[in-house]
Amino acid sequence: MIYIIKRAICLVFLLSFTTLNAQKGYELGGWLGVSHYFGDLNTNQRIGKPGLAFGVAARYNFDTRISVRTSFNYGRVRATDTDSQNNFERNRNLSFRSDIVDMTNVLEFNFFHYEHGSKTHNKTPYLFGGFNFMYFNPKAELDGTIYNLRKLGTEGQTPGGEYGSLSGGLVLGGGYKWDVTHTTSINLEFSMRFLFTDYLDDVSTVYPDKTQLGADRGPAAVALSDRSLIEGLGAANRQRGDKQGNDNFTFFGIGVMRYFGGIECPEISKPKWK
Repeated sequence: MIYIIKRAICLVFLLSFTTLNAQKGYELGGWLGVSHYFGDLNTNQRIGKPGLAFGVAARYNFDTRISVRTSFNYGRVRATDTDSQNNFERNRNLSFRSDIVDMTNVLEFNFFHYEHGSKTHNKTPYLFGGFNFMYFNPKAELDGTIYNLRKLGTEGQTPGGEYGSLSGGLVLGGGYKWDVTHTTSINLEFSMRFLFTDYLDDVSTVYPDKTQLGADRGPAAVALSDRSLIEGLGAANRQRGDKQGNDNFTFFGIGVMRYFGGIECPEISKPKWK
């Protein structure tokens, strides 16, 4: 009977160890950081105007190397041509800001064996890739009033033919995470979103015909479509943006994740028998 009990205990611990060693389980947490925009109003990769960003995340660990994560994020991005070193862009004199609501889904890979509760395998760099869906709404200020640029058709979009406020993109990033307790980790992370839209900043193609734009949308649309400092720069069909490439934005932040899966028992707690 004692032999059978020992064998049963051994089997239970063996199965538990196998499961715990796989480190299956989920994590919940949040993060806080900054967002940056790159596109037609920031062609030289300036990072001087970060916006507030934050989010919540859920991660499921398949084992000590692979996990999947879904996060819901907010970020504000902005840019202005007055900061540019390019003469055309400074004279174009456009600006925008947009609040982004983002849902991201990624597959993560840990470089090192990573186990919650371990004294030796409790930190690792990691990479991830996936996709996102997002809502955006570029705006600009004119004479103290904030305008929704999408509704103004600033590049001559016909009423009802405006670009959508929903889009998505591909996500790539990496980070470093380390445990501060058996169940809590700190995650330092950077990610880039390569978008499927070129209108995050409301700028993509050419200047519209101002007479037609004014008739369709009113004087505010004309004023916000062409804010150039040089006469004639904003003439119809002249370049306003670069449609060859889409816009991008980044998140950089630090987060806290809480693990709710199994934790491997320390060696002193494991049964001993001959």
